Amino acid sequence: MELLTPDLGLFVWTLLAFALVFFILGKFAWKPILSSLNEREKGIADSIATAQRVKSEMAAMQAENQKIMAEAREERTQMLKEAKELKDKIVNEAKDQAKNEASKIISDARVQIDHLKMAAMTEVKNEVAALALQVAEKVLRKNLSNDAEQSSFAKKLAEEVSLN
Repeated sequence: MELLTPDLGLFVWTLLAFALVFFILGKFAWKPILSSLNEREKGIADSIATAQRVKSEMAAMQAENQKIMAEAREERTQMLKEAKELKDKIVNEAKDQAKNEASKIISDARVQIDHLKMAAMTEVKNEVAALALQVAEKVLRKNLSNDAEQSSFAKKLAEEVSLN
């Protein structure tokens, strides 16, 4: 049992050695160890805070990017809509202008055709009248070859003219 119960002298010397090591460690080693531990703890806390701040900034940037992308999509959609409307407007204006020009050309052509028709009709009437006069002149010259016939024909015409 001697092994289980230590001697009082050994106990005192062990206690004295422990107290001396405790005192030396407390005086020279624990303050630097504790300060380095505190610095390390502070550095870890700062790193965690920085990581949290960066994470929140990244979330804010991601949200802002999503917002910008949504605005860009909306703007693109609006621009495409405006471009389509402008295209439709230009096409409709071109169609209307083409219809107006076509109707103007058609009406001008009809007017010109009417003028040409009237001119042709007038020319045909003049030709027919000239031919009728030539035929009448030849007939009259043949029938009124003597003076007595001419006088009687002139009197007859004078009477008809005075009656009209």
